[in-house]
Amino acid sequence: MGVGGNFWDMLKPYARRQEGFDFLRNKRVAVDLSYWIVQHQTATTTTTTTALNTNTINLRLTFFRTINLFSKFGAFPVFVSDGSPSPLKSQARIMRFYRSSPIHLPLSDDTSVVERNQNFLKCVQECLELLQLLGMPVLKASGEAEGLCAQLNKDGHVDACITSDSDAFLFGATCVIKHLSPNSQEPFECYQMSDIEAGLGLKRNHLIAIALLVGNDFDLKGVQGIGLETALSFVKSFNEDEVLDRLCQLGGGNTLADITDKTILKTRFPHCSLCGHPGSKRSHFKDACERCSSSTHEGCLQKPNGFKCDCSSCEQDKKEKEQKKNEAWKMRICKKITTEPNFPNNEIIKLYLNNNHTNLTDVEPFISWNNPNTEMLIDYLAFKLNWQPSFIRQKLFPLLSTILLRNVAKSQETYLLYGQYEFDCIQRTKVRFGHTFYLVSWKKSTQTVNNKSYTTPSKDPEVQEDYDELVDIFDDADVTNVYIDDGCLMTDENMDLVMAAYPEKVDQFMQQKESKEKKSRKTPKAKSAEDTSTPTSRSVQLNITQFYRSSKGETSKKSKDDDFSIAKRNAGSRKFSKSARRRLLFE
Repeated sequence: MGVGGNFWDMLKPYARRQEGFDFLRNKRVAVDLSYWIVQHQTATTTTTTTALNTNTINLRLTFFRTINLFSKFGAFPVFVSDGSPSPLKSQARIMRFYRSSPIHLPLSDDTSVVERNQNFLKCVQECLELLQLLGMPVLKASGEAEGLCAQLNKDGHVDACITSDSDAFLFGATCVIKHLSPNSQEPFECYQMSDIEAGLGLKRNHLIAIALLVGNDFDLKGVQGIGLETALSFVKSFNEDEVLDRLCQLGGGNTLADITDKTILKTRFPHCSLCGHPGSKRSHFKDACERCSSSTHEGCLQKPNGFKCDCSSCEQDKKEKEQKKNEAWKMRICKKITTEPNFPNNEIIKLYLNNNHTNLTDVEPFISWNNPNTEMLIDYLAFKLNWQPSFIRQKLFPLLSTILLRNVAKSQETYLLYGQYEFDCIQRTKVRFGHTFYLVSWKKSTQTVNNKSYTTPSKDPEVQEDYDELVDIFDDADVTNVYIDDGCLMTDENMDLVMAAYPEKVDQFMQQKESKEKKSRKTPKAKSAEDTSTPTSRSVQLNITQFYRSSKGETSKKSKDDDFSIAKRNAGSRKFSKSARRRLLFE
């Protein structure tokens, strides 16, 4: 999806792969919801899992991915859904469907396409309902979702876009996250427009021109016979301000004569066939040329094999030949463009250059994060996914704990899971994929709300078995980490966020940690002092006479033992064979 050809492969060398877990912490990020759903469907169709309904899988993965993006990465996601598609986009979708279909049906029979779109829209609507219950802001684009994501990014409402559609750059996005892999030290495959400009020398209008030449979501075919590398070299020969106008002129066939008129070749000066330097052979026969006479006084020398003159005339001739070759190549590209009917499509250019992809006059008031409606969320997931309420509360807990820590850091009162749990202590530090977390313990509180009591979250066997099938699809990439220990829940929390919310708890944990380290440093020294006093200590390596004790030595006196050891050493110092020394040693 997006620009045709291997467009992402062209941008691959300029991807920022050093971004870690904290890259999106406390940042706003626009999420193309359609991209997530398409990714879910692609994963399910490429696996052998057929027992789960497609809509069910979309709801499950949207639920877990949203919680991870909000709690694990600390981001503030803004979800964007597609609006009414452009007629050009609808036609291109139909063409793409019939291209991928093994049976080529007539274009008039589009019932299968309509049914497929209805199922997709149903998935999107259910995911939007789930996100609203989670308290996430949801915006609807007037057209393409990636267009609104790019607009939010360009206008500064969000810091990045999460989408795999390369059209986001053409719509004006400055930072695009193509891929997320939570179980990695570098979870983000991030592309900055500034890096692309510095590396490839391409700006927004250049990218639009490339999309027009090689194909895009609104016109799949592009210009016949022009690939990505050819389009890249062609558009780089024009400035950003003129490249689109140049394509429009070429589409009208008005500039072919202008390109050919620019070719002006100069005559090349004659060169001696003997030495290869400027001048004729006859003139050099009378008087040796200056370059040859500087080294010898016997006239011109025979030029060696592979000789190339480096005079100004030859250099100019090389430049003229290269220019002629380049302009001939441009001429071939221009002929291909002029033969393409209705090129370029001005409607596509207007769609990419449009700076308003929403019906709202101001989107900022609609970008706000609310507390999740837990009761309705539990009822919704229990109805749609047949999950037990205890299982839903357990998986929802990281989202609620993150909201609690943020509110406490801002001195705002809040409850955690109906007031059932409260911050207990920091158990230890935990390193996952190179990033350090606090393992926080949440103890159960005696407080109740509305005289209701709720059971402690626990794993339901039937739900867990179904959930394991879901996890296999993405290799455990979207699982929330919640641990249960003696009625307490433990979660992985960001260290800075815990420090801002409960500084006294962090100080207490650090003091306990220091005291434990001091005890651990003292204990090995005391043990080593005791161990060195006994010859049978494990820390002291015994010699062979101590390890293989002789019964004769135990009954003898100390003086005899000394004489015996001296005799042994004297025997070992002599030049006996190895077998003889061994017999003397154990006698």
